[in-house]
Amino acid sequence: MSDPFRRIVRALLMIAAVLVFSLPAYAKKEIKIASVGWTGVTIKTDLAVSILNSLGYDAENIIVSVPIAYQAMATNEADAFMGNWMPSMASIATKYFEQGTVIKYVANMPGAQYTLAVPTYCAENGLKDFKDIAKFGDKLNWEIYGIEAGNDGNQIIQNMIDKNLFGLGKFSIVPSSEAGMLAQVQSFAKEKKWIVFLGWAPHSMNERIDMTYLTGSTGGTFGANDGTATVWTNIRKGFDKENPNAARLLKNMIFSVDMMNQIMTKLYADNTLAPKDAALTWLKKHPEVYKKWLEGVTTIDGKPSVPAFEKTL
Repeated sequence: MSDPFRRIVRALLMIAAVLVFSLPAYAKKEIKIASVGWTGVTIKTDLAVSILNSLGYDAENIIVSVPIAYQAMATNEADAFMGNWMPSMASIATKYFEQGTVIKYVANMPGAQYTLAVPTYCAENGLKDFKDIAKFGDKLNWEIYGIEAGNDGNQIIQNMIDKNLFGLGKFSIVPSSEAGMLAQVQSFAKEKKWIVFLGWAPHSMNERIDMTYLTGSTGGTFGANDGTATVWTNIRKGFDKENPNAARLLKNMIFSVDMMNQIMTKLYADNTLAPKDAALTWLKKHPEVYKKWLEGVTTIDGKPSVPAFEKTL
């Protein structure tokens, strides 16, 4: 190889190296957001995925169980999770926060609630507090209805049973899907049968079911404030450094309880709508919300984000 040719090759290699190392950190296109099959978490995740895709990313919603979501973030198989309900998920999530493999990141929805609930006719007849549950064991068939196996709420219920907290040692948990549990509650309510179940807000169940949240939970169960919760967006270690643009979007995405209630009520009223479509329809009517989310965010190649997203709408 002649010296001039060597110099040309060397120069080309140097240029290539400069181009590679000068690429913006947010040029990594593929982003995986873990979610669980709960309506609210699905809505948030689908919105984030839709916005990221409109900005040029290759984003994906991966539906898994809560424990798998944390394992996936810890092993770099998922980049984020927008459904960290605290304090109820502390038993699953805290070890990852302490290890530093998962970052708590940002509170995306303060003012939520997650605890045990009953149809209001049960509360009116004396079942108002956690300490009341065991008194009505026969009426409840010694069962408490949860959602999918492995989630934090079921674990809290099982822990109460195992430790005989509130005298619940004789009870068993009935795991199900979110939809399956709520169908059971509505079926029982029609016949005025007694049932204790996992309830949370925001959710359309609060509109569809005349329900009452139980008081008296403790710090070791659903929290000392009757299940008052904050929902967090978590990210894997290093995601915000590798993807500052996408991470900025996730940090900006704050949801109000009213917003989520409205979207979920719309979903219930029209069961032909997908969660993403109901959420995007709501967002189209509230441009002030998505414009705030997109502040300081660009497309993957550095162009303005708002026009890019509005094409999706």
